[in-house]
Amino acid sequence: MLPADDVPETPGGPVGIGLELEVRVRRMHRRDINRVWEFLKRVFRDVNRETVEYQRPRHKKHFLEIYEEDGIEQLVFEIKRGHKFELVGYAEYAYEIVGSDKWMNPRYFEMRGMRPLFVEEIAVHPDYHGIGIGSYMFEQIEHAAQLRGCTHIVLEVAENNQEALRFYRKRNFQKLDAAVFLSRKLETDGDLLNPRMLTRRLPGG
Repeated sequence: MLPADDVPETPGGPVGIGLELEVRVRRMHRRDINRVWEFLKRVFRDVNRETVEYQRPRHKKHFLEIYEEDGIEQLVFEIKRGHKFELVGYAEYAYEIVGSDKWMNPRYFEMRGMRPLFVEEIAVHPDYHGIGIGSYMFEQIEHAAQLRGCTHIVLEVAENNQEALRFYRKRNFQKLDAAVFLSRKLETDGDLLNPRMLTRRLPGG
Protein backbone atom coordinates (compact mmCIF):
# COMPACT_ATOMS: atom_id res chain seq x y z
CA MET A 1 0.00 0.00 0.00
CA LEU A 2 1.44 3.31 -0.96
CA PRO A 3 -0.70 6.40 -0.33
CA ALA A 4 1.39 9.48 0.39
CA ASP A 5 -0.75 12.54 0.98
CA ASP A 6 1.30 13.72 3.95
CA VAL A 7 4.29 14.72 1.83
CA PRO A 8 3.89 18.19 0.25
CA GLU A 9 4.76 18.59 -3.42
CA THR A 10 7.87 20.69 -3.97
CA PRO A 11 7.54 23.97 -5.91
CA GLY A 12 8.30 23.62 -9.59
CA GLY A 13 7.22 19.96 -9.68
CA PRO A 14 4.85 18.45 -12.22
CA VAL A 15 1.77 19.68 -10.37
CA GLY A 16 2.88 23.23 -9.66
CA ILE A 17 1.71 25.56 -6.92
CA GLY A 18 -1.77 27.04 -7.01
CA LEU A 19 -2.85 24.97 -10.01
CA GLU A 20 -6.29 23.43 -9.53
CA LEU A 21 -6.70 19.90 -10.82
CA GLU A 22 -9.83 17.76 -10.94
CA VAL A 23 -9.47 14.08 -10.18
CA ARG A 24 -12.01 11.57 -11.42
CA VAL A 25 -12.57 7.88 -10.68
CA ARG A 26 -13.86 5.09 -12.91
CA ARG A 27 -13.76 1.32 -13.08
CA MET A 28 -10.81 -0.17 -14.90
CA HIS A 29 -11.47 -1.50 -18.42
CA ARG A 30 -9.58 -4.15 -20.32
CA ARG A 31 -8.04 -1.45 -22.49
CA ASP A 32 -6.44 0.02 -19.33
CA ILE A 33 -4.53 -3.12 -18.35
CA ASN A 34 -1.22 -2.32 -20.05
CA ARG A 35 -1.22 1.29 -18.89
CA VAL A 36 -2.09 0.39 -15.30
CA TRP A 37 0.52 -2.38 -15.22
CA GLU A 38 3.26 0.04 -16.33
CA PHE A 39 1.99 2.59 -13.80
CA LEU A 40 2.23 0.09 -10.95
CA LYS A 41 5.72 -1.01 -11.94
CA ARG A 42 6.84 2.61 -11.71
CA VAL A 43 5.05 3.33 -8.43
CA PHE A 44 6.43 0.26 -6.65
CA ARG A 45 9.87 0.11 -8.28
CA ASP A 46 11.67 1.65 -5.29
CA VAL A 47 9.36 0.14 -2.66
CA ASN A 48 10.03 -3.40 -3.89
CA ARG A 49 13.75 -2.86 -3.37
CA GLU A 50 13.13 -2.27 0.33
CA THR A 51 10.49 -4.88 1.26
CA VAL A 52 10.53 -8.67 1.67
CA GLU A 53 7.15 -9.13 0.02
CA TYR A 54 6.47 -7.82 -3.47
CA GLN A 55 3.86 -5.07 -3.35
CA ARG A 56 2.45 -6.12 -6.72
CA PRO A 57 2.09 -9.45 -8.55
CA ARG A 58 5.46 -10.33 -9.99
CA HIS A 59 4.05 -11.30 -13.36
CA LYS A 60 1.70 -9.55 -15.72
CA LYS A 61 -0.13 -12.86 -16.21
CA HIS A 62 -1.24 -12.73 -12.58
CA PHE A 63 -2.43 -9.16 -13.02
CA LEU A 64 -4.53 -10.30 -15.98
CA GLU A 65 -5.99 -13.08 -13.81
CA ILE A 66 -6.96 -10.50 -11.21
CA TYR A 67 -8.91 -8.58 -13.85
CA GLU A 68 -10.81 -11.75 -14.79
CA GLU A 69 -11.55 -12.67 -11.15
CA ASP A 70 -15.10 -12.17 -9.92
CA GLY A 71 -15.53 -10.17 -6.75
CA ILE A 72 -12.57 -7.82 -7.25
CA GLU A 73 -13.06 -4.12 -7.96
CA GLN A 74 -10.28 -2.24 -9.80
CA LEU A 75 -10.53 1.53 -10.00
CA VAL A 76 -8.39 4.06 -11.85
CA PHE A 77 -8.04 7.69 -10.81
CA GLU A 78 -7.18 10.30 -13.42
CA ILE A 79 -6.63 14.02 -13.75
CA LYS A 80 -7.22 15.99 -16.93
CA ARG A 81 -4.11 17.59 -18.42
CA GLY A 82 -5.01 19.44 -21.60
CA HIS A 83 -7.10 17.13 -23.75
CA LYS A 84 -5.87 13.91 -22.09
CA PHE A 85 -6.51 12.14 -18.81
CA GLU A 86 -3.39 11.18 -16.88
CA LEU A 87 -3.37 8.13 -14.62
CA VAL A 88 -2.46 9.20 -11.06
CA GLY A 89 -3.92 6.44 -8.88
CA TYR A 90 -5.07 2.83 -8.75
CA ALA A 91 -7.13 0.98 -6.15
CA GLU A 92 -8.04 -2.69 -5.92
CA TYR A 93 -10.31 -4.25 -3.32
CA ALA A 94 -12.62 -7.20 -2.69
CA TYR A 95 -15.62 -7.84 -0.47
CA GLU A 96 -14.47 -11.35 0.40
CA ILE A 97 -11.28 -13.37 0.39
CA VAL A 98 -10.72 -14.27 -3.24
CA GLY A 99 -8.00 -15.62 -5.49
CA SER A 100 -5.91 -18.76 -5.50
CA ASP A 101 -3.59 -17.43 -2.78
CA LYS A 102 -6.10 -17.41 0.08
CA TRP A 103 -3.67 -16.85 2.93
CA MET A 104 -6.18 -14.94 5.11
CA ASN A 105 -8.31 -16.81 7.63
CA PRO A 106 -11.99 -15.86 7.18
CA ARG A 107 -12.91 -17.27 10.62
CA TYR A 108 -10.78 -14.55 12.25
CA PHE A 109 -13.25 -11.97 10.99
CA GLU A 110 -16.39 -14.09 11.43
CA MET A 111 -15.65 -14.75 15.12
CA ARG A 112 -15.32 -11.02 15.73
CA GLY A 113 -18.48 -10.02 13.89
CA MET A 114 -16.47 -8.20 11.21
CA ARG A 115 -17.64 -7.78 7.62
CA PRO A 116 -14.49 -6.43 6.00
CA LEU A 117 -13.67 -4.92 2.68
CA PHE A 118 -10.17 -6.11 1.75
CA VAL A 119 -7.97 -3.47 0.12
CA GLU A 120 -5.50 -5.32 -2.05
CA GLU A 121 -3.78 -2.24 -3.46
CA ILE A 122 -3.82 1.53 -3.36
CA ALA A 123 -1.14 3.36 -5.30
CA VAL A 124 -0.54 7.06 -5.99
CA HIS A 125 1.73 8.41 -8.73
CA PRO A 126 4.95 9.64 -7.05
CA ASP A 127 4.76 13.00 -8.88
CA TYR A 128 1.36 13.75 -7.35
CA HIS A 129 1.93 13.16 -3.66
CA GLY A 130 0.66 15.71 -1.18
CA ILE A 131 -2.29 17.19 -3.09
CA GLY A 132 -5.13 15.02 -1.78
CA ILE A 133 -5.29 12.20 -4.32
CA GLY A 134 -4.71 9.47 -1.71
CA SER A 135 -7.43 10.93 0.51
CA TYR A 136 -9.89 11.06 -2.38
CA MET A 137 -9.08 7.46 -3.26
CA PHE A 138 -9.66 6.31 0.28
CA GLU A 139 -12.95 8.19 0.52
CA GLN A 140 -14.07 6.23 -2.56
CA ILE A 141 -13.04 2.94 -0.92
CA GLU A 142 -14.88 3.84 2.30
CA HIS A 143 -17.96 4.80 0.28
CA ALA A 144 -17.90 1.44 -1.53
CA ALA A 145 -17.53 -0.39 1.79
CA GLN A 146 -20.48 1.43 3.35
CA LEU A 147 -22.71 0.75 0.35
CA ARG A 148 -22.04 -2.98 0.74
CA GLY A 149 -22.65 -2.98 4.49
CA CYS A 150 -19.03 -3.61 5.45
CA THR A 151 -18.01 -2.85 9.03
CA HIS A 152 -14.24 -2.68 8.56
CA ILE A 153 -11.57 -1.97 5.98
CA VAL A 154 -8.65 -4.40 6.12
CA LEU A 155 -5.34 -3.94 4.36
CA GLU A 156 -1.69 -4.89 4.51
CA VAL A 157 1.20 -2.44 4.66
CA ALA A 158 4.94 -2.97 4.97
CA GLU A 159 6.17 -2.02 8.44
CA ASN A 160 9.00 0.05 6.99
CA ASN A 161 6.67 2.05 4.72
CA GLN A 162 6.53 4.99 7.10
CA GLU A 163 4.59 7.31 4.77
CA ALA A 164 1.80 4.77 4.35
CA LEU A 165 1.73 4.00 8.07
CA ARG A 166 1.31 7.70 8.90
CA PHE A 167 -1.49 7.94 6.34
CA TYR A 168 -3.41 5.02 7.87
CA ARG A 169 -2.81 5.94 11.50
CA LYS A 170 -4.25 9.39 10.84
CA ARG A 171 -7.37 7.54 9.72
CA ASN A 172 -7.58 5.45 12.92
CA PHE A 173 -6.34 2.16 11.47
CA GLN A 174 -5.17 -0.31 14.10
CA LYS A 175 -2.88 -3.29 13.78
CA LEU A 176 -4.49 -6.72 13.61
CA ASP A 177 -2.75 -10.05 13.98
CA ALA A 178 0.14 -9.97 11.52
CA ALA A 179 3.15 -11.98 10.39
CA VAL A 180 6.56 -10.61 11.32
CA PHE A 181 9.52 -11.52 9.14
CA LEU A 182 12.56 -12.40 11.27
CA SER A 183 16.12 -13.08 10.22
CA ARG A 184 19.45 -13.91 11.86
CA LYS A 185 22.87 -13.78 10.26
CA LEU A 186 24.58 -17.18 10.22
CA GLU A 187 28.23 -17.87 10.97
CA THR A 188 29.38 -21.20 9.52
CA ASP A 189 32.84 -22.63 10.20
CA GLY A 190 32.66 -25.79 8.10
CA ASP A 191 30.44 -27.88 5.88
CA LEU A 192 29.58 -30.46 8.54
CA LEU A 193 28.77 -30.21 12.22
CA ASN A 194 31.11 -31.67 14.84
CA PRO A 195 29.97 -34.81 16.73
CA ARG A 196 27.58 -34.11 19.60
CA MET A 197 26.81 -36.07 22.77
CA LEU A 198 23.12 -36.67 23.36
CA THR A 199 21.35 -37.56 26.60
CA ARG A 200 18.94 -40.42 26.23
CA ARG A 201 15.95 -40.60 28.56
CA LEU A 202 15.59 -43.88 30.38
CA PRO A 203 12.21 -45.70 30.17
CA GLY A 204 9.92 -44.43 32.91
CA GLY A 205 12.27 -41.53 33.64
